[in-house]
Amino acid sequence: MLRPSDSVVRAITIDGAFRVITALTTETVRGAIAVQSATGATAQRLGELITGAILVREAMAPNLRVQAIVKGAAGHGTLVADSHPDGTSRGLVNLGKGAAEGSTVEVGEGSLLQVMRTLPSGMLHQGVVEVPAEGGISGGLMTYMQESEQVVSMIAVATLIGDDGVGASGGYLVQLLPEVERGPLMVMTERLKDFERLDDVLAHEGASADVLLEELLHGMPFSRLDDSPLSFSCRCSELRVMATLASLPRSDIEEMVEDGKVLDIRCDYCGKDYQVSPSQLRSLLTTS
Repeated sequence: MLRPSDSVVRAITIDGAFRVITALTTETVRGAIAVQSATGATAQRLGELITGAILVREAMAPNLRVQAIVKGAAGHGTLVADSHPDGTSRGLVNLGKGAAEGSTVEVGEGSLLQVMRTLPSGMLHQGVVEVPAEGGISGGLMTYMQESEQVVSMIAVATLIGDDGVGASGGYLVQLLPEVERGPLMVMTERLKDFERLDDVLAHEGASADVLLEELLHGMPFSRLDDSPLSFSCRCSELRVMATLASLPRSDIEEMVEDGKVLDIRCDYCGKDYQVSPSQLRSLLTTS
């Protein structure tokens, strides 16, 4: 049986009470985790954060970039998830200097979730919330939506890690719309109790964003609005590397030119190596 492709699906209930977004992110998360060489709890949390960034972007800024950052309790490590409007996402793990082998990024009491999204004006909207002691990444995302975006949403994300790595990853976001009435709200509340263990749903062979949507809204008439593919990809390039170097003080560039060595620069997100020759550095001096 072919494995369903990563995608995100958007829908709205016919009564106008709920907006629903579901996502399957298995291959996207696998790509990010493999590059970061993340394992165990850190891999799981990175996968959940990537899925969460995708859901927040789809809900609040589908045509713009969203970045989510988790800062571990007591400053122990950082997780970064980048989601772009073309459906590509990437992730980053930073355990901090001197971190012991097997260290993890602690998510819970004392950790912070920071979400930044681009506004149509080009400016950034930024919100920082404390991650609840219980609830993990899902709880942090719901707190963010409530406190920073002023949008009541129910969010669940899960990444299943097994002996062979990522088994499955995905999540959903249910947004309460102004038209919601007590009856539909009670029905949805009861329905979501069946999804408190999202990993049980994702573990089924053939799980997909559409299957998750149908299960989530079982018995509730809805209109499927749209879907988009998702994938892991990094946006680094030689042009971006040169642009970053060009932002350095002129004296620093001159020093590197005089050193005469080829610069080896590695992208932290995807591990791709770039070599910058002295002649390329010299060209920056003519434009800086």
